[in-house]
Amino acid sequence: MRGKALKKNQVDWSVFFKAVVTIALPIALQNFLSTTASMVDTIMIGSQGELSVAAVGICSQISSLFFSCYFGFAGGSLLFFSQYWGAGNHKGINKTFGISMTCMLAVALIFAVTATTSPGFLLGIYTDKQNIIQVGIPYIRIVGFAYPLQVFAVLISFLMRSTERVKAPLISSILALITNFILNWILIYGRFGMPKMGAAGAAVGTLVSGIVNLIVLLTFLLRDKNTLVLKLREMFAWGDGFLKIYLNKCFPIICNELFYGIGQMLINVVIGRQNESAIAAMAAFRVLEGFVFAFFGGLADASSVVVGKEVGAGHHMKGYQYVKGFALLCPAITFCICAIGLTFNAPLLRLFGLGAEAMFYGKYMIMIYLAAGTIRTCNYIMNSCYRAGGESIFGTVLEIVCLFTISVPATWIAGMVLHLPFLAVFAFLYTDELIRLVFEVYYTRTGKWVKPVTEEGKAAVQQFREELAESRGLKKAVEN
Repeated sequence: MRGKALKKNQVDWSVFFKAVVTIALPIALQNFLSTTASMVDTIMIGSQGELSVAAVGICSQISSLFFSCYFGFAGGSLLFFSQYWGAGNHKGINKTFGISMTCMLAVALIFAVTATTSPGFLLGIYTDKQNIIQVGIPYIRIVGFAYPLQVFAVLISFLMRSTERVKAPLISSILALITNFILNWILIYGRFGMPKMGAAGAAVGTLVSGIVNLIVLLTFLLRDKNTLVLKLREMFAWGDGFLKIYLNKCFPIICNELFYGIGQMLINVVIGRQNESAIAAMAAFRVLEGFVFAFFGGLADASSVVVGKEVGAGHHMKGYQYVKGFALLCPAITFCICAIGLTFNAPLLRLFGLGAEAMFYGKYMIMIYLAAGTIRTCNYIMNSCYRAGGESIFGTVLEIVCLFTISVPATWIAGMVLHLPFLAVFAFLYTDELIRLVFEVYYTRTGKWVKPVTEEGKAAVQQFREELAESRGLKKAVEN
């Protein structure tokens, strides 16, 4: 029996790299395409001048806050999806989808109503420059209608990724990107007799491309009857204490994302009080940062699927070893991408129509991110794996405490009190990452983040603890 257990937990690194190729790369490409859509908006609007770039950048910060408010439910759903998929529990996947969809749509409706009815109020939170606000109002008002579509599409994408169907989200992203590009070209510049709408035209492109994305995803989801079938009755069967279990696991993730979003909002308030060139440079940087996130975000999602599947099936040692593999691979890839971006910073930044001062800012922002982004990636991937393993508290507490005791105060004092140069203010955004890294590396090695929600996973926890302790010569400590 012992030999069989060891065999099932034996790590096959070929499986790890196969997951990287078959799951992570398509997800990364999908994220890349989503980021490209944002870049297309910013580049095309760049022809209208720095003011338009800055306005769209501020609107993107509002969308980022919206993302933080609903992503806690999406992240929680990924935990349950992956573990239930590993255990073959389709009913559990259905219930998770129903709860997550209800909560995420509620958040989307709140933001959609606010963005469409009070766009000036939202923009005024982030910047005090009325010329930027006036350009941004029509953009955010139109984009607000896309918010409910976005959460539904994200949830379906997460479901399909967790059940190892990564082609459909990739195809939907390609079609959405093409739609966005064509409509931007027509509406921003007023082609084919259409009115020249500027930033508002880009917003229409975003809205319509979101509709296309959702339609394609739904088509793939409903046509595939072999992998998993969503059943309305099971989606809302939240009895047997499942709702409590779901909320217990999701609540820390929701708090993590919500407070992280609030922290980033406070930081963005500081950025929004800088000069217009700095705001425009920040808008361009956020798009370039999105490309980095596209790759390591894809790896993070893949790690969640792979680790969650192993933990859910009771193969904890495999999941433990895979976490260490991802924690080394992701920062290495991030460093390489940032190094390439730094090498070609001038042609990249020129795409956004930036002036000389904004170009100067952009170059050194990429240089700072070369170090900070690499560390940040390592922290992000480990926290994603904790969640996939069932532990959602440690990473949440660590991230929020560090954010609000280090990064936010440091950035606020630098920008609002001391009025330091913009690049100095920017550098303070990442002051908490190194401290988090020390704690997360230690916690990853302990294996205490393995806390399965499936019966198969729970039954194998004690054996995993013993194997881990034995591998370190700490068996007596565990027994005590």
